[in-house]
Amino acid sequence: MALIQVNYLSKVLFRTVPVNVILPSDKISFETLDYQGVPDGGYPTLFLLHGLLGNYTDWVSGTRVQRWAEDAGLAVVMPSGDNAFYIPGQAANSDYGAFVGEELPRVMRDMFPLSRRREDTFIAGLSMGGFGALRNGMKYAQNFSRIAAFSSGIHFFDSDLFESLAGEETVFGDLDEAAKTDKSHYVALEQLKARVATGEVEAPEFWMSCGTEDSLMPANLKFRSLVREAGFTVTWDEEPRGHDWDFWDSQIKKVIDWLPLGASDATLGSGNVSQNL
Repeated sequence: MALIQVNYLSKVLFRTVPVNVILPSDKISFETLDYQGVPDGGYPTLFLLHGLLGNYTDWVSGTRVQRWAEDAGLAVVMPSGDNAFYIPGQAANSDYGAFVGEELPRVMRDMFPLSRRREDTFIAGLSMGGFGALRNGMKYAQNFSRIAAFSSGIHFFDSDLFESLAGEETVFGDLDEAAKTDKSHYVALEQLKARVATGEVEAPEFWMSCGTEDSLMPANLKFRSLVREAGFTVTWDEEPRGHDWDFWDSQIKKVIDWLPLGASDATLGSGNVSQNL
């Protein structure tokens, strides 16, 4: 398994940005002891977003995603989203939605042997990143076939659920005004529904989950119901946990198993040499 740190000049954000990439490129065939090689069409890819206060290293340091991605033959791209909620911000050069929804897939495909097929391209995230995965997975549904959101921070536009944690208004602007735009996951859902109805895009499939002890559970249950009412397929999961890495570690394994990756050939890697030899 290759874990690669990339720093590239983002045109959208107009600065150099850091990205971690998990690439299952060094897997060795158990039968021939040769490198397995890149699958036809490139590696299926998960774009994985961190939460508030985090950065591009969070998923690798907080979960076992690297091991599970290697086993599944899945590439994983993990950008830094700062505390910007993966939307167009108030400042110039701060459209983090276009960054993760359009630019990042294009640039990563130019750098690495990633699949360019929508059906092989997925987006997921936790907390703030769960909001970002939902909003941008829907807005850029032409690019992502599956959306997974864990413990999503999707309470901003519900006065009865909203509790400010990090000055969200500095990113969204006036929340009442933002609620009328596709910065809102509610608006993004309605726009997705209309685009699917006209045949402009295919419907993505959703995975949503939350810990039963998490204060964000009511907001996640509400949006899950709305996504289902809109006619989309939602797999829901919950565990008796809070807003923590134990939950997200469990969830990322479940989601990798849920993705349409197919069977992985028997291979050797640093994590399983002893059990195969």
